[in-house]
Amino acid sequence: MIAAFKAAHISALAIWCAGLIMLPIVLHIYGRGATVQTQAGFATIRKLSHFSYTRVVTPAAVIAIAAGTVLIFLRELVDGWLLAKLIAVAGMVLVHVWLGHLIAQTGERLGAYQMPPPLIALILGVPLMLIVLWLVLAKPDLAPLIERLPLFMLQPQDRELPPELVPI
Repeated sequence: MIAAFKAAHISALAIWCAGLIMLPIVLHIYGRGATVQTQAGFATIRKLSHFSYTRVVTPAAVIAIAAGTVLIFLRELVDGWLLAKLIAVAGMVLVHVWLGHLIAQTGERLGAYQMPPPLIALILGVPLMLIVLWLVLAKPDLAPLIERLPLFMLQPQDRELPPELVPI
């Protein structure tokens, strides 16, 4: 059972990471060229980017995160490196969402939207992917770093959540 979830997690993660690398390149190369100025060129880039994002990359991200979450509970993991990995994955999710925003804006505002450089997603995303890979393979002992955190971050504060943050 664990092997099946690991296979699903690794496969989906590979597709997700490939998509986070491919989408900014596609948006940069094709989204700024003269071919986008024609209706046919715009339709092509819109279909390619929208289909890739909604039908391939996003489902792969959901499967990777879901299978990884199941693995955490099956293996009963509670190590410092796992928390660091989850923070890096959260960064990957933010890059993913930003790419989705760029794709949506280019489809809705042709000619009226100045897209920021999509290669920023590569500059942010690739190091996060490498950090995740390193943390999973090395499983470093992060206890010395955790001990350097301020005391208020290491002890319970015995305070209630503000009422506006309580979901029920």
